Amino acid sequence: MTDKSPFISTIESSYSFEGEFITLGAAMVDFEAQTNTLVKVPLNTMNRHGLISGATGTGKTKTLQIIAEELSKQGVPSLIMDIKGDLSGIAAASEGHPKINERHDKIGFPFEANKSPVEFLSLSDEKGVQLKATVSEFGPVLFSKILGLNDTQTGAVSVAFKYCDDHGLPLLDLDDFKKVLNYISKEGKAEIENEYGTISGSSVGAILRKTLEIEQQGADRFFGEPSFEVEDLIRTDLNGKGIVSILRLTDIQNKPKLFSTFMLCLIAELYEKLPEIGDMDKPKLCVFIDEAHLIFDEASKELLDQLETTIKLIRSKGVGLFFITQNPTDVPETILSQLGLKVQHALRAFTAKDRRAIKMAAENYPITEFYDTKDLLTNLGTGECLITALGKKGRPTELVHTLLRAPQSRMDILTADEIDQIVSRSRIAAHYNKNINRESAYEILTAKLEKAAQRNESSTRKAAQPKKSEKSTIEAVLGSTTARQIGRTIARELTRGLLGVLGIKRRR
Repeated sequence: MTDKSPFISTIESSYSFEGEFITLGAAMVDFEAQTNTLVKVPLNTMNRHGLISGATGTGKTKTLQIIAEELSKQGVPSLIMDIKGDLSGIAAASEGHPKINERHDKIGFPFEANKSPVEFLSLSDEKGVQLKATVSEFGPVLFSKILGLNDTQTGAVSVAFKYCDDHGLPLLDLDDFKKVLNYISKEGKAEIENEYGTISGSSVGAILRKTLEIEQQGADRFFGEPSFEVEDLIRTDLNGKGIVSILRLTDIQNKPKLFSTFMLCLIAELYEKLPEIGDMDKPKLCVFIDEAHLIFDEASKELLDQLETTIKLIRSKGVGLFFITQNPTDVPETILSQLGLKVQHALRAFTAKDRRAIKMAAENYPITEFYDTKDLLTNLGTGECLITALGKKGRPTELVHTLLRAPQSRMDILTADEIDQIVSRSRIAAHYNKNINRESAYEILTAKLEKAAQRNESSTRKAAQPKKSEKSTIEAVLGSTTARQIGRTIARELTRGLLGVLGIKRRR
């Protein structure tokens, strides 16, 4: 393109906003950065969700890091799912590099090293605040969807929850849930049938097997007390910066059930607990879900429907959800259509299937006169991407090839000692990292069954004791009061007769 003024004019008009915004980089055309032609995203549309996609090694993680630190600087907290363990560096300022300065000179944007306040969270043995939730908080419908149950099995779970509610049995962890299932299918079967109807033993068996499946992936650590309060994700530090909560998931990459269980619980909790606030100048919280395909690959159709509905409605609570994955086709179309910000890094075409996927990916973006999108997708360099956002009146902005700015924070990870220092300074770790095991359904039912067993044992012992042998008819007669009186009379008369024979007279 010889005359670049139409391009520059179009981009500046499309990316000119009122109010606060974050700056991602400079526009490019013919693979040349147009200095001072900045690509920006308005904060008031960041609750309209987003997508960051691209092949491995193309810069998705650094893009996520840039957006999160920019949000933090604007006072917006965020939650990041760090599956690969390479985002902890956001807690330390960048040490700078000549190539960073060279890039920012091309962009026309000064580089300033900075760091963000960070809270480390964990679902497993990783260091950080332990996240937990009770089984009751899920409710029977969501819990059944997580287990992938059919309608009949879901009905059995609903009966189990109802029985616990009616009889004051707290459902806190998986041991509670398994104990209740065993009880309603065995010792308490008659009681359940009288109150709620018949439950199939095969359904209970299937539910138990599904429960064991997620338990083997480490869900037993996630279910319990104290429950994590979502309000603790929406915090700022003393300087007004939004706190970046990093959920460290490096040791559960092979446990997609646990990851998807947590994510769906979290999204449901955010939707239920946060008040309706409508459109705001900036979001209350942004959630970044790395390796998002792990959620969608494991989710049933019913669960996807639930997720789609929640994504549509949760933006009114001030929450933005951002999915990070390798290809836009990893995200179901019904959800992809809800994502306002799209950041597309390079895609690789090694097979015919890859080429078809690139063609489909290109069709997800606005048509532009300045680029051949399908061709450009395979030629983007590291740190380059295609961007479109929601601009004025909610319309998509012009698709733009962007040279991204560098993160202000460290691009490398923190050391173990640095992570320990951050965890030790946490204001909420002491509360959530304690173990609470109060009396719940497991203990109550166990005590109830033990008492029943003791009563049965006592009754068995009494039944086993030898009974006194019954007296014969003669013994019964002789042992009676009348028989004893007759016996005394006969003895007395015999004595009198004997004395008379001997010539002895008794004095009257």
